[in-house]
Amino acid sequence: MTLRHFKIFVAVCDTMNMTTAAERLFISQPAVSQAIAELENHYGVRLFERLSRKLYLTQAGRKLLGYARHMIRMNAEAENDMRALCHSETVRLGASVTVGAHVLPEAVSRFRTINPAVRMEVVEDNTAKIEDLILKDAVDLGLVEGETVSPDIVSRAFMDDELVLICSPRHRFAACGEVDPRELGTENFIIREKGSGTRKTFEDKMAENGFPWEAAWTCNNADTIKNAVAAGLGVSVISARAVRNEVKSGLLCRRDVKGIRFQRRFKLIYHKNKYLTEAMRNFMSMLEQGPEP
Repeated sequence: MTLRHFKIFVAVCDTMNMTTAAERLFISQPAVSQAIAELENHYGVRLFERLSRKLYLTQAGRKLLGYARHMIRMNAEAENDMRALCHSETVRLGASVTVGAHVLPEAVSRFRTINPAVRMEVVEDNTAKIEDLILKDAVDLGLVEGETVSPDIVSRAFMDDELVLICSPRHRFAACGEVDPRELGTENFIIREKGSGTRKTFEDKMAENGFPWEAAWTCNNADTIKNAVAAGLGVSVISARAVRNEVKSGLLCRRDVKGIRFQRRFKLIYHKNKYLTEAMRNFMSMLEQGPEP
């Protein structure tokens, strides 16, 4: 039985007249009679007694009326709640470390200014972990710097980024205009953990050019890397965005590697079967338009 059947039944109960119920519902009287007959046939009971051209509710009819009113009311509440979600929904974001630190705060702030009723939840981890959260539907959208591997993930580039070699001002590289990549094999690298997009970009570019390197210290955040490099414990390759202030202040030195550029693109990812709500689509569109000038 459908909600339409129950609405017609309640209208007949309220008027105890099929013609009047039909007029109230803006349908024909035969359509009302048919709906009541279908209800009675479905449940195998009589809902009305028809005596002297008048209708009287049976015991079964009175019992069904309570259920029918409840179902109609529950449907109205569901409609209202679901429509309200369009204006006050939650968007769950997953961001890898570099994007989370240097891109996401401005993007979320700008989006919330335009969409104050939308709640934003953010989880920060490396690219591999964010991809896993997407596949488990633990987050709706991911913003990552690394490559994803699952065929179920849709990936859309939205911003360019470049990794740069950094060292302490006291390091021998600080006196070089640019560093010969063959020199990197003798250095202690302070590098991100496996699963990080930053590490994968660096590893792939070094392997592509046949240059060896060695990880002396593995970190899962940029601040530890910058502090360790500034203390002269090694060198690193990190997003230029992450060291802009430290290079400007002289705490760290940024050097080019001769013949190699560690370029990549930040990506917006989501599951190919994900239902994208209006708020999610609006956030994606804003992100792909780039930051405000």
